[in-house]
Amino acid sequence: MSTTDRDRLDGRRALVTGGSKGAGKAIAARLRELGADVYVTARSMPEGYEFPDRFIAADTSTSEGTDLVARRMTDSGGVGILVHNVGGSSTPPGGFAVVTDQQWLTEVNLNFLGAVRLDRALLPAMVGSGSGVVVHVTSIQHEMPLYEATLPYAAAKAALRTYSKGLANEVGPRGVRVNAVSPGGIQTEGYEGFVDRVADGKGLTRDEAKQDILDWLGGVPLGQFARTDEIADLVGFLVSDRASAIMGAEYVIDGGTVPTT
Repeated sequence: MSTTDRDRLDGRRALVTGGSKGAGKAIAARLRELGADVYVTARSMPEGYEFPDRFIAADTSTSEGTDLVARRMTDSGGVGILVHNVGGSSTPPGGFAVVTDQQWLTEVNLNFLGAVRLDRALLPAMVGSGSGVVVHVTSIQHEMPLYEATLPYAAAKAALRTYSKGLANEVGPRGVRVNAVSPGGIQTEGYEGFVDRVADGKGLTRDEAKQDILDWLGGVPLGQFARTDEIADLVGFLVSDRASAIMGAEYVIDGGTVPTT
């Protein structure tokens, strides 16, 4: 098998959740470049979307949304590559005391249970065929939780990381590889929205809010957050045959943010 063949994903059907913007959009584009037949799901299809027949409008933080996506993918013949990229935080600043039960449930459903439900629906077919790859996009916040405005997000991503490792141990012997990618800060529209929330909540300018975020993280040695295409390149590698011996692993891509302990 040539080097090129080991990178290619020709003939494989992929699903990327949260694939309409940011890192998810970049991941979907990268998998297409490598030859995969890529389906994307998000809450709404962007205007002028290039692949409308490969887009599933659904809210995967709900049971109804994951059921819809699972039915669509099953009707299309199932998936061989599943990338759980969807995630985010809408928690207001203020620390643990201001977070309501509903906000906790919102974050857990979006960042953890959506992936659990889709895996439960789609992985049995992978196991039955003896092949498949799953990537859970978690966060360095499972290791470095930021309490001011994203504690529920951090806790949900910690749950996803633990679940991902256990799932890998279960399905790996049956031919399905499961790995996790844990980004630090990413240069996305979502990050810019988070900056706005911190600025508004703390009465800061946007530049001050960005510095505040870097201070929470203890600094980023690389000096900048990762680009979306860098996240996509890592995922493209992990779902390829080049990574055929990698299973149950976590790849941190954070510019050196997480310190050695």
